[in-house]
Amino acid sequence: MQRTALPYSFMIGPNGEFGLHAGKWVPLHASIEGWVEALALADHARNWARTTTTLTGAAVDELVLEGFEAVPEVAGLADIWWRGTDSLVAVYRGEAEVMDAPQCLTATIYAGLDEWGLRGLGPTG
Repeated sequence: MQRTALPYSFMIGPNGEFGLHAGKWVPLHASIEGWVEALALADHARNWARTTTTLTGAAVDELVLEGFEAVPEVAGLADIWWRGTDSLVAVYRGEAEVMDAPQCLTATIYAGLDEWGLRGLGPTG
């Protein structure tokens, strides 16, 4: 994926959280492992979704997640993943919070996933 200079730093919090710091601290995931799981899930979803849609700003707040369940493996705090019947949704609030920039609020919807696309190999690998 694209690389660029950022106006914030990625940091590990006092309790092992993974997050952003730019004059204030915003934890994205409750653990480094959660952040790694989120990266792996994004790669998996990007490869298996039939469609990918990105929403930004106020459109993210209009997203209806009724019937979706939070994906516990990502240990989401500001950045949370949701699983529906045929979709995965990543809601990224961390950058918007750390920068006080609501226009940076982003959600990515990965749709058209079957059971494999939603859950991957599972615990048996």
